Parts: sequence; structure tokens; C-alpha cells
Amino acid sequence: MARLPLLRLLSLALRQLLRDARAGELRVLFFALLVAVAASTAIGYFGARLNGAMLLRATEFLGADLLLQGSSPARPEQLQAGRDLGLEHARVVEFSSVVAGDNGIQLSSIKAADAAYPLRGELKSAAQPYGSEGSGGGPGPGEAWVEPRLLAALNLKIGDSIDVGMKTLRMTRVLTYEPDRTGNFYSLTPRVLINFADLDATGVVQPGSRVTYRELWRGTSEALADYQKAVKPSLEANQSLQDSRDGNRQIGGALGKAERYLNMASLVAVLLSGVAVALSASRFASRRFDASALLRCLGLSRRQALLLFSLQLAMLGLLASLSGALLGWLAQLGLFYLLAGLLPTVVPAGGVMPALAGIGTGLVALAGFALPPLAALGRVPPLRVLRRDLLPVPPSSWLVYGAALLALALIMWRLSLDLLLTFALLSGGLLAALLLGGLLLLGLQSLRRLLAGASLPWRLGLGQLLRHPLAAAGQSLAFGLILLSMALIALLRGELLDTWQNQLPKDAPNYFALNILPADKAAFADRLKDFSVLGAPLYPVIPGRLTHINGEPVRQIVSKDSSGDRAIQRDLSLTWAAELPAGNTLTAGSWWSEQPADALPAVSVEAKVAESLKLKLGDRLLFSVGGMNREVRVTSLRAVNWDNFQPNFFMIFEPGTLKDLPTTYLTSFYLAPGHDQQIVELSRAFPAVTILQVEALLAQLRSILAQVTLAVEYVLLFVLAAGLAVLFSGLQATLDERIHQGALLRALGAERRLLVKTRRIEFGLLGAASGLLAALGCELVSLVLYRYAFDLAWSPHPWLLILPVVGAVLVGGAGIFGTRRALNATPLTVLREG
Repeated sequence: MARLPLLRLLSLALRQLLRDARAGELRVLFFALLVAVAASTAIGYFGARLNGAMLLRATEFLGADLLLQGSSPARPEQLQAGRDLGLEHARVVEFSSVVAGDNGIQLSSIKAADAAYPLRGELKSAAQPYGSEGSGGGPGPGEAWVEPRLLAALNLKIGDSIDVGMKTLRMTRVLTYEPDRTGNFYSLTPRVLINFADLDATGVVQPGSRVTYRELWRGTSEALADYQKAVKPSLEANQSLQDSRDGNRQIGGALGKAERYLNMASLVAVLLSGVAVALSASRFASRRFDASALLRCLGLSRRQALLLFSLQLAMLGLLASLSGALLGWLAQLGLFYLLAGLLPTVVPAGGVMPALAGIGTGLVALAGFALPPLAALGRVPPLRVLRRDLLPVPPSSWLVYGAALLALALIMWRLSLDLLLTFALLSGGLLAALLLGGLLLLGLQSLRRLLAGASLPWRLGLGQLLRHPLAAAGQSLAFGLILLSMALIALLRGELLDTWQNQLPKDAPNYFALNILPADKAAFADRLKDFSVLGAPLYPVIPGRLTHINGEPVRQIVSKDSSGDRAIQRDLSLTWAAELPAGNTLTAGSWWSEQPADALPAVSVEAKVAESLKLKLGDRLLFSVGGMNREVRVTSLRAVNWDNFQPNFFMIFEPGTLKDLPTTYLTSFYLAPGHDQQIVELSRAFPAVTILQVEALLAQLRSILAQVTLAVEYVLLFVLAAGLAVLFSGLQATLDERIHQGALLRALGAERRLLVKTRRIEFGLLGAASGLLAALGCELVSLVLYRYAFDLAWSPHPWLLILPVVGAVLVGGAGIFGTRRALNATPLTVLREG
């Protein structure tokens, strides 16, 4: 038997591919691979470019090579150790405070920096808002550099004056860039940069105030390493040393969660595309049984016949993958645009590796899902030329499922997914698919009884669904899950915050007052009474950090990424109270009772934090407070209503435990809209007090939520496209049968209008079933989330009833478009095939 050279086989494969380019299954196959590669490439570029930005600005995230940070000033010996090693030094103090202008007040983030700041990177500023940007310099004594949004909020201009605490400063430039500020994700309030020499004159920073002190160092790697060795043993519990890797982790961890979600969405798109590839490849193989048999008769070996068709698919896959990589690169530009406010300013290009990885993902999906149907082409007997009823021996089950599972494993490895989470979602999704699919099948079977009395178009449309019930259920389920995802995101974005706000009492506090000094406590309370506002008690607040539990360091007890770990990574707001605060309920133990004289002071712990810290009644806790240690004993656990907008605390101490430490006070109060002037007067009378308006934070939260949700919906478009690929591939799998059926009906006298009506009924029902599943699923998921995750009252969402209509229109239009060849078939088609 003659062997064709590889180049001849390649040329023959290319000619056949060009000839069959208009075949429906090839277009669907191309589209499915295009979607899979585009989704994988877009998410790959997102991760690669984000990581590149972290590495590029590693030291700029700190503004230095090394950072000593704490809630209290560094000790003199810690500073002297750095100077002795020849390290360059800069000082920064950050805090929140109200900035007052002639027209109002605005809560702002204040940074006081000395002339040496920053040690890495440069400050950038402009003479006027959105003017030309210049680098270097810093505000001098008596000056302030501010962000444009502060000017807009207070209706001021450059050259005007503002009050920061008791110090009046003149705004001289617009602050446009700080090297150690990692994007707007962590900065909801406008930024004000002042000179370190003006800090004391503001009077805002007092003992007990919530302030962050930063000591910046720059030097050689050897000197920095020596400094770390010298200082680490003497670090207080509220102090930490950070290098570029630690600073990088802060924003990387926050956006890493978004990247993991996007990778999951990418996996769903790739899996749906894989199903479409498998269906399209199956039709590709079945339509070429005759061609394979003829080639075998003309002298091609089984191996060469299989290689010929494999080359066709490989060329198609390579073209689709290259196109998908280009589309994915363009798509990630849109994703970065939507998330611009949450990302670093400088984002590198990303290179070619994400595109190559996306192309590899597409080719792996093609090989894994198309290989089993393709293998059948090599087994077509030459005798099929004479006997068309002869079919190839089907491949073994282990080859079919093994190839698909291997492809899935490679794709999951490529996306670096959390295996436990991925398998949990996949198994949960499979279980839901089986249950919902079973309900769909039962629903379709129950329709059989309706066929007898239905009109002809309904009998034909329902009959087509009943002829392939598994395919119909699968397609309806795929689209139902996609519509469910989009509806759930829309529901949570638009309704969750509104539902939460509507559950608050009308007079729920809308202002928080922080940093009230002991000397101002009585006067501040009297001023609130003069305003006739409804306020909470003034709670004493002292920042402190939990360091030991029963004598063991907490870092050895608490697991990473738990709520307990988050509680020990920062200073907690500690307080004391004689009475149980409103909104708190004891779940274990008792409130303060008579204690023996030699007993440890008591503390009450919030129940969820106690669970994450593995605390129980009687445990001993050691806190570092103001540079001093305080040991207490857990005597009660509390459930806290965090949604009442009252001051709430993780830890409440027995009265008298912390009385010898510097203290500030905290309260919340309600002030009816339209009394902004009273807030201005209150701020001017007590310049050290930080007044936080809750509505402003909610508006900013809504803005961020809308931005993130828009990006999520953007990525779900890939999943929707993959779902359309599944629908079209399923239609292509039955297209030959539909063409034959349509031609036969036309030969029996049916008009084209009847066939169109039949298709509308068939696909409209399929889409309506998808929408109904999505509506029911969305209601069920929202019920669970509201009741058990958010503890909110749930009510039905009538607007979800539009989903069956959306599904009917979407699937109905796609179905008619995908089967238009069957509608145009003529009776002559049947005669030719006969």
C-alpha cells in the first residue's frame, strides 16, 4: 500500500478544510475554541500583568527598601540602630481627620511626611486640578497638597486655606501620585499631605489616637539585613517590619481573590466550550465516515486516514487559538479599564506567555474532547462504500473519559486553581445538574400526554424535544445556569445594599464621632444634646493587640486566612463597660460579677471571634496596650448585632482594667438631613474629633461594588458565549435529521410558515425552561444567602419572572438562526438522499 508523504497529506488536509469551511460543525467548533482561548488568555493576561505590576513597583509600594510600622512611635534605640548602619531615613505619620473649609467639612486621610520622604519613587503634583504633572518636592511648613476630590467636595480652589485640627494650612498644589499608596482600593477618603513639622500644631494626634507611624529606611541589602536582625528581637506587638515582598502581598492578596474567581469563570467557559467541541467533533467525524471509507479504498492506510483528518482539526484549532489569543488580549484591555480604580497605575504589558498558555489551553481542550470521536475515523471499514449501514467500532469508554479528564486536569493545573474549592464546585454543580436535569426530563415526559390534543405546530415542536430529551435537558440546563449567574449578580449588586439599608431604623445613627479626647468628653456630649440628636453612649477606646492565649503566642494557635488571623494582625479597639451594650446578647458565661481580690480582670469576647481563636470560658488572654501588657480572663461570650450602626467591639473589659492608660472616646449619633451646618460647627468646636458620615461610605461602597460587579458580568459574557456554542453544537448534531424531516414535511405539503412556527415553539419552550430554572434557582440561592449568610429578611423578587421571557427570546433566536438550513430544505433533498 502506497504511503503519501506528509507534505501531500498536509496539502490535501488544507484543501479539504477550505472546501468544508462552510460546514456548520466546523464553524461551531471554531467558535467554541475561540471562546475557550479568549477567556483563558484574557484571565491569564490579567494575572500576569497584575503580578508584573507588583514586581515592577515592589519597593515603591513602601516608598522605601524597608519599613518599620506601628501604632505607636518607634523607640529611640530602634531609630539609632538604623542611623548607626548608615541607612537613609524618612518619617511618616498617617491618620484620619476632618478637614474643614469655609463651605463644609470632609473626612480625609492625612499624611504628615518629612523632607526626606519618599526614599523610593517620587511624589507627583500639579499646580491646578488635572493640570500638567510635575515630579519631586513636597509641601513646606504651613502648606498642604490635596487630591482634586477634596477641592470638589469642599468647593475650594488652590490657594484657599483649610483647617486640619487646630492648624490652618494653605493648599499650594494638587497631589496626583504617592509611590507608597497602592491604588484607591484602600483609600475611600481624599488624601491630604502635610509637612511633618506641622503635625504637633494640628493637635489631632493625642495619646490613644488611632495613628500609624512609619519609619522608612533605604540602603544596601547587607545593611538592611543587619538592621532587621538588630530590631526584630525588640519589636513590640503593635510593630512590624515590612520589605518589598510584604508590601506586595497586601494588594496582591486582595486582588488575588478576584483573580481566583476569574479563573473559575474561565474554567466554566473552557468546560462549556469543551462540551461544544466534543459535540461538533462528533458530527465532524460522523459526516466524514464515507470520505474515510473512500480514501481507504483509494489506498490510504488506517493511520494515514486518521492523520489526514487530525491535520484538518489541528489547522482549524491553531487558527481558532491564534484568533482567540488576539481576542483575549483585546478583552483583557477592557477588563483593566473596568477595574482601573482598583489597580496600580503602572501595569506592564504582560509579554507573550499568557497568549501562548491560552493557545495551549485551546489545543489541549481540542485534543481531549475531540480525540475520541476522531479516533473512530481510523476504524471506518472500506466496505462502507458499498454498505452505508456499516459503522466503525466505537472507541473504548476509558479512552473517551480518560482523554476528557486528562484535558480537564491539565487546564486546572494551568489555571492554578484551588483543587478543593474547584472539586467542591464541580461536584456541587454536577449534583445540581443531575437534580435539575432529572426534573426537566420528567417535565418533558409529562408533555407527551398533551400531544394528542395539541395543534400540529405544537405536536411537531414538542415532538422534536421529546425525540432528544437528554440533549434538550442538557442545553436548557446550561443556559439556565448562565442566566442564574447573571441574575444573581444583578440581584446582589442592586438589592442587597438596599435591603440592608431598608431594615435599619429611620433614626439609625448616620454619623460616627471618633478620637474624642477625655478633656472634651463632657462638652461634646452636651453639644450633642443641644443639637437634640439621638446618640449612643460615649465608649472609651484604647488600641491594643492580642499577643498570647493561655501563655502561648497567638500566631502558633490561629490558622492563616481565618477571621481570628485577621483579628491578631492589627490593633483592636478595646473598651470597658459596666452594662451590657445594646445589640449585644450573652451566649455563654455571665456579665461582671464579684471576683476574688487576686483574680485576673475579666473580659467579654465576641462569639465568632472567640470561635476562630478557639477561646473558651476561663482562658487567659494577654494584650499589649500602649506598650504595656494586660492579662485578663474570659468570663463571657457575646453575640453582636453588627448592623445596628452602634459602636460595637470584639473585646469589652471589666471596668477599671485599663483606666491608667491613655484613652479616647467613640460614639455614634443620628442627625436629620439638612443640618450640615451643625456638623461644621461641631467640627470647628472640636477640631481633634473625627466625624465620619456613614452615607458617604455607603455611596463609595456602592461605587466600588458596581465597578467590581461590572467586571464580573464582563467575564460572564465569555460563559454566555460558551453556552451559545453548546446550543449551536447541539443543533448541528441534529441538523441532518432536521433537514431530512423538513424536506419530508415540505414534500407532504407543509408550508415554510409551519416549519418556522414549529421551530419557534421548540426553541421558545427550551429557552423558557432555561429561564424558569434560572428564576427558581436564583430565588433559592438568594433565600439561603439572605437567611444564613447576611441575616436579612427575604422576600420574593417578581422581576425574576422576566427570565423565562429572556431565555425564550435568546434561545429561540439562536435556535432559529442555527437551523435555518433545515427551514430552507426542499423536497428534492430527500429524493437525492434516497
